[in-house]
Amino acid sequence: MEHRTGSTVVTVVDGEGRPVADADVTVRQTAHAFRFGCIGFDLIPLADGELAGAAAEAAGLLAEQWLELFNTATLPFYWGDFERVRGRPDTARLLAAARWFRDRGVELKGHPLAWHTVTAPWLLELSTDEVAAVQRERITREVSGFAGLIDTWDAINEVVIMPVFDKEDNGITRLCRAIGRIPMIRLAFETARAANPAATLLLNDFDMSTAYECLIEGVLEAGIRIDALGLQSHMHQGYWGEERTLETLDRFARYGLPIHFTESTLLSGDLMPPEIQDLNDWQVESWPSTPEGEARQADEVVRHYRTLLGHPAVEAVTYWGITDAGAWLGAPVGFVRADGTPKPSYAALHGLVKGEWWLPPTPLRTDAGGRVAVRGWYGDYEVAAAGQRGGFAVSPGAEEQQVVLR
Repeated sequence: MEHRTGSTVVTVVDGEGRPVADADVTVRQTAHAFRFGCIGFDLIPLADGELAGAAAEAAGLLAEQWLELFNTATLPFYWGDFERVRGRPDTARLLAAARWFRDRGVELKGHPLAWHTVTAPWLLELSTDEVAAVQRERITREVSGFAGLIDTWDAINEVVIMPVFDKEDNGITRLCRAIGRIPMIRLAFETARAANPAATLLLNDFDMSTAYECLIEGVLEAGIRIDALGLQSHMHQGYWGEERTLETLDRFARYGLPIHFTESTLLSGDLMPPEIQDLNDWQVESWPSTPEGEARQADEVVRHYRTLLGHPAVEAVTYWGITDAGAWLGAPVGFVRADGTPKPSYAALHGLVKGEWWLPPTPLRTDAGGRVAVRGWYGDYEVAAAGQRGGFAVSPGAEEQQVVLR
């Protein structure tokens, strides 16, 4: 994990700029630079003040559990839910939720700006040219309207299958079929880039085959700027294992782009049969978490996160649901059971994020020039002395810096 840690020499000064020499100080970590992410869907009703009584109490507990593990939230912008009626987007509700997360120090990502599933049904009434126009308008509206709150977006989702998707008729598949995959990606990326030039834009897909590699190569050859590659890993049919995960990471790392594991899940119950091709085809009335499955999940979570953080190309991991309540396909993927009690996987991941990969409060002493050397995980830190505090960061290239105590 050497690529996740660094050293810096901090010169501690008082409010007058004088070195705090030969003094006992305490240094502690306050945040990770690595993006430990999870969907924030479950906390939107709490953030928006829509709950009361027992429901609000349960959501508050879930929020505490969420914030103990994660520093990045993905919020839902599925067009069919966000704008069921044309011209009436759910902007105010999502803005309030985004501000709630931001106020708690959480970075945000929007998912997705363009996708052929859960898309607006009213697109079917439009011509292909009109679909292209309103898709651009939708991207511009969301990216510009949320700029400063949400500056990372899955610009377009699952394009490998987009033009041949046949589960249901939709305007986006029709548009992609008409203009092609790469022009569709150009539409999404260039429109989003114009709306917020500072945004981080992802190409995201579940298809880890050479088809996705070929698509990426075509996009790059076309001169379309991608900021990061999104790799989905819904492991409903079993943990990939270290070898497959590393092989996948190495294949996609060769493009020189940061990798985000955007949709990761590990089950704590029975696994889906391996012959299922489309995970959406597996429907069961009940899919419980089991003691055996929970023990397996805890082991696999540690192995999975160690593998991902061990690879230098990975800069973010988003887990697709902290709780089993309302999980995709009803699968037992959460680190918390539907009744709010944590599974062993919660403690296992917490032991990494806030234990093994975290610098606890550490007593140190400055030298005659007020300097103190700090080594730790990349992220934010605080130095405290005599009731005063100041912040600094451990980051690549930050070999020396000054901290003013206030």
